[in-house]
Amino acid sequence: MNKKLFAALAASSVLLAVCTACGESSSQAEPSVAETTAAESSAAETTAPESSAAAESVAAEDIEFEEPVVAEDGHAFLYINDGQFYVSYDGTANSLMTYAAGVPEITGDGTYTVSVDAGTKGCQFDIGGDANGDYRCDGLSFAAVIVKGGTTLYPNMCIEIKEIRMDGKPITMNAKNYTSSDDGKEMRANIYNQWVNNFPDDAHTADGAVTGDFGEYSSQIVDPADFKKWQKIEVDFEVTGTDAAGAAAGEEKKDAAAEESEAAAESSEAAAESDAAAESSAAAESSEG
Repeated sequence: MNKKLFAALAASSVLLAVCTACGESSSQAEPSVAETTAAESSAAETTAPESSAAAESVAAEDIEFEEPVVAEDGHAFLYINDGQFYVSYDGTANSLMTYAAGVPEITGDGTYTVSVDAGTKGCQFDIGGDANGDYRCDGLSFAAVIVKGGTTLYPNMCIEIKEIRMDGKPITMNAKNYTSSDDGKEMRANIYNQWVNNFPDDAHTADGAVTGDFGEYSSQIVDPADFKKWQKIEVDFEVTGTDAAGAAAGEEKKDAAAEESEAAAESSEAAAESDAAAESSAAAESSEG
């Protein structure tokens, strides 16, 4: 009995040793569950950015974005910055709110509307990567109606803002706007300009020049605190002073600028010729010496 028990124990020991050896060999040939999971996780991390980028690219290609709008000479647009100077429109295609911006061409006296909309697919996609997002701007840092090249085209132009709407609701105007030039090229009507606290020299309205202190007229005709969680801003305004007399004055100003530029070019050319002649004369004298 004792021998049989000993033999059984010995056989068990041998079998255990064989199984152990097989187990070690198997573990070397095939990774453990933990190792497999780690490897799969590592592979997923490696391919995830590529998959995400590919998905985003495909998603962007499938979306019909609105067209970017660029203001040209003679066009009016709403120059605007939100409270964080993040979402804006400056009349170019590089702005977040360039998509479907309302930019009318000024063709004469009349009523026009400029607008921007942060709720467009293009703007929402550029901000958060989701064309169907619901990002809303907060606050107001700057706003003005600009007519590009307006001072040159219509030097007697006046812009009178009639109504400002935020997401369809009228905004209270605390003062009236005036019109002035911007760098002698653009014509503007400030809606909220915190950097201007007195009238520029050419400030005017349809009734004539405005001077003195801000009061009835101002560069800050709205309260920026009223602009909370907005997407679309619309501004209705009336333009006067673009009649035949105004247009003629504009053409005269353009002609004068062209003549001045031509005269400057001729003067520069004459100076260059004079310098060349002087150098030639000096060289000749040096050679004779």
